[in-house]
Amino acid sequence: MVLKKLTRIDYRFSQKIRLPSTRPTLRRAAALFAHSADSWFWLAGLIVLYPLASPNLKSILLKLTIGILVTAVFVLFLKMTIKRPRPEGEWGKIYRTTDPHSFPSGHAARAAMLSLLVFLLGPAWLGGVMVLWSLLVAAARIALGVHYLSDILAGAGIGLLFGWGVYIITG
Repeated sequence: MVLKKLTRIDYRFSQKIRLPSTRPTLRRAAALFAHSADSWFWLAGLIVLYPLASPNLKSILLKLTIGILVTAVFVLFLKMTIKRPRPEGEWGKIYRTTDPHSFPSGHAARAAMLSLLVFLLGPAWLGGVMVLWSLLVAAARIALGVHYLSDILAGAGIGLLFGWGVYIITG
């Protein structure tokens, strides 16, 4: 009974913060943030930066790459196990086609994991920027209707856990 009540609250809250199609400028901005945490984007960027980086920066880039990969595998396992359908909607056809499951949010997990690692490994100001970015990514995913709030919260929690784990294990 409690779970059903929480699910209804989750659905209602998520629906309330969705951006209507009558707000195209906000939807474009949200789409930019929603896509900015795509794993392919981050992996491509890390691969491009690696040969140009100093040895210390190479170590950080490697840790970020490991974090992306292990987080993605765990999130995918959970999605295939839980199989919660995404919210109804039009935006995000590629996500709806290639990954029809919403729980937990891989984008929120990746953004939180990257933000924590950058905060721990890089300059504090960049960590702060990353935290703000991850919050915008999370909000955009709900606002565009590809996730519920609970998907985002679970994803962020997983991301923080895996970010901390990568930080501890890789020294």
